[in-house]
Amino acid sequence: MSTATYTVNGMTCGHCVSSVKEEVSEVAGVTSVEVDLATGLLTVDSDAPVDPAKIVAAVEEAGYEVANP
Repeated sequence: MSTATYTVNGMTCGHCVSSVKEEVSEVAGVTSVEVDLATGLLTVDSDAPVDPAKIVAAVEEAGYEVANP
């Protein structure tokens, strides 16, 4: 089991959170996604380490950006 955290910029509401969770959940190997709207914190659990570039791409696909990827 592997856990990684990222800070996502630009989220302002629950819909934003849902969009990020949906896109990141589709990344291969990801088992759990938690997003904290107040802090912008994205926590990703996976079976094995996932390439951070794939997480960043998923966040960007949702329309947001990762701070200091």
